[in-house]
Amino acid sequence: MVLLAIILGTLGAGIGSVWVAAMLSFGVLARYTQHMLSLAAGALLATGFMHLLPEAFESGAEPQNLFACLLAGLVFFFLLDKAELWHHGHEHHHGAGEVSDAAGASHHGHHHGHAHSHGHTHEQAASKLRAGGWSVLVGDSVHAFGDGVLIASAFIADLRLGAVAAIAVLMHEVPHHMGDLVVLRSASGNNRRAALVKVSMAGAVTALGGLLGYALLDVLHDWLPYFLVVASSSFIYVALADLIPQLQKRLTAKQTAAQVAWLLAGIALVTVVSGLAHGPHHH
Repeated sequence: MVLLAIILGTLGAGIGSVWVAAMLSFGVLARYTQHMLSLAAGALLATGFMHLLPEAFESGAEPQNLFACLLAGLVFFFLLDKAELWHHGHEHHHGAGEVSDAAGASHHGHHHGHAHSHGHTHEQAASKLRAGGWSVLVGDSVHAFGDGVLIASAFIADLRLGAVAAIAVLMHEVPHHMGDLVVLRSASGNNRRAALVKVSMAGAVTALGGLLGYALLDVLHDWLPYFLVVASSSFIYVALADLIPQLQKRLTAKQTAAQVAWLLAGIALVTVVSGLAHGPHHH
């Protein structure tokens, strides 16, 4: 009975939160793509700094070890980024040789050079987003696994407490997944379905965390703070390395104010929802 409740609770929280986020991101707010990037950046930063890191440090783990884990996570996601960019750049280099041969036969060398340069910049930006997408998926999976262990521990203590914990996880994951879906949608060439499937698969890892949490709760419980820190490092890295640079454009005062407002809205949304859910979830 407890195991079945854990499976249902973790799947409901992990995948249900993604679908609620998709209904909001791709429905009501779909027209505001640029604003959603600002919201995503705020939501990812707030998830890392206001929810995951505080919970990791409240566990009583050695702060120096947690900071070392955070640093290692940031470096890992930087290297993941570089690997993706290098791989894509290698492919692009082979393709560029053919284009330059064709350019030699053209009488419009300056125009072609400008177009190729612009295309190369666009390709680099697209590759950066793809790398950010992988970082988000890795962080999501680690975060979801930790959530699953937490939900399992709540269900083992009491079925009603487990249900409350699952609902709390679902609630506080919605604004965070809204940010994830924006990043993955951009990384997938504006493909909503691909973004939804990828984030849903990462969310389903919650059930894996729940099952292993049920079987190995005593062992995994000691590792939870480190799962939380690694997940936070991925969200912080993606926000600062992939999203914030896209927002650093020359804009009018009105556009800048809107950008800042949406960024703050993302921070506020996650902070408020995490605050409401923190009590039963942390327990």
